[in-house]
Amino acid sequence: MACRDMEKCEAAAKDIRGETLNHRVNARHLDLSSLRSVREFAKKIIQEEERVDVLVNNAAVMRCPHWTTEDGFEMQFGVNHLGHFLLTNLLLDKLKASAPSRIINLSSLAHIAGHIDFDDLNWEKKAYNTKAAYCQSKLATVLFTKELSRRLQGTGVTVNALHPGVARTELGRHTAMHSSTFSSFTLSPVFWLLVRSPQLAAQPSTYLAVAEELEGVSGKYFSGFSEKSPAPEAEDEEVARRLWAESARLVGLDTPQGLPPPK
Repeated sequence: MACRDMEKCEAAAKDIRGETLNHRVNARHLDLSSLRSVREFAKKIIQEEERVDVLVNNAAVMRCPHWTTEDGFEMQFGVNHLGHFLLTNLLLDKLKASAPSRIINLSSLAHIAGHIDFDDLNWEKKAYNTKAAYCQSKLATVLFTKELSRRLQGTGVTVNALHPGVARTELGRHTAMHSSTFSSFTLSPVFWLLVRSPQLAAQPSTYLAVAEELEGVSGKYFSGFSEKSPAPEAEDEEVARRLWAESARLVGLDTPQGLPPPK
């Protein structure tokens, strides 16, 4: 388990050990808003773990203020896309050596409203829009999945994107419902009745990770347990390739030293 908040991570790991009697549930620190942290985590996994059979890229930031990551990226794009992009690429050799293996990238239905603005991925030129930034980051996740699947053909490693449904978590802490007193009192009761518990919301990820009928299925977008057609821009191979190249440049995958470009 790779988490930013180690107190919560350790507590969750302890609960899982208790319920499953599996003592090989380990908690590791990973902050996806820091490329340094991503590299340190990946290095430890490569050194300490014999296999990586399944990688679930689950972390997300949703509609936060115009914050930037440690490396100067817009927070939602940096965490939701670039952090996972770098982590996955650093673990690819281990995943290939463990094949058949699977990668699951958590996206969102919100990707359908997204657009990849290559002229201003980090919102440095235009007025910041929290919703549009979130949608762009989740569209990037589906495009990343498509291009990664193409690159992994013949390796025994599959990758799929997933909209798990709306979960009863703190992901929406920056939305109007949480910031508005009126919304909190009038809409929250209805909202909590409609969303899924974290346990139920996690089931589609588990399904994609272990279902025998999905062996060899790759490059697809799932909503819950069903394969769906993503937004048209998410199917654009040229956009996917361009996003890959730009992402590799931003995180330093295409530099001799493996370092990102200066801020």
